[in-house]
Amino acid sequence: MSGSNTHIKKSKLKQEQLHDTFISLIKENERIIYKICNLYADTQANRGDLYQEIIVQAWKGYPKFRGDAKFSTWLYQVALNTAISGFAKEKKSPLVHSIDGYLPDVIYDNAGNEEAETVATLYAAINQLNDIEKALVMLYLDGRSYEEMEKIMGTSNGALRVKMTRIKDKLKTIAKNN
Repeated sequence: MSGSNTHIKKSKLKQEQLHDTFISLIKENERIIYKICNLYADTQANRGDLYQEIIVQAWKGYPKFRGDAKFSTWLYQVALNTAISGFAKEKKSPLVHSIDGYLPDVIYDNAGNEEAETVATLYAAINQLNDIEKALVMLYLDGRSYEEMEKIMGTSNGALRVKMTRIKDKLKTIAKNN
């Protein structure tokens, strides 16, 4: 009987360590989740719902995370998959992608009005892209390499480069027309 209790205690300890490690990694990479929520949800309430859903999906998948890729790469993949497919379907209506007066942490406190306007124009243009294009732009602006983008998006490096060239052209056209 005591062997069974020892196994339960070890299992509980392992679960607590898994939980603590997960929470620590989420806190270190929380900006990824915020960026995706701000890009794919239209209101503060929807951003909160999406944030929670991303955390739930990440927690469900975390025991299978092998560490072959960086945690941030894996989290991007989970968060984007949740935002693009699961969350939108769950809401049963397309999300309206609007910056809703809020720009993610791209604008810093010391940014001038002209820089803030430029960033606002960029985000307004990005909001006119489809979900996959938005994801690629976000990863690109976040400084992710094409190799990381390939892992996150499941698309070949060459195809990503072609898509990014087309997206850049599309953004230039959108910016000119606004």
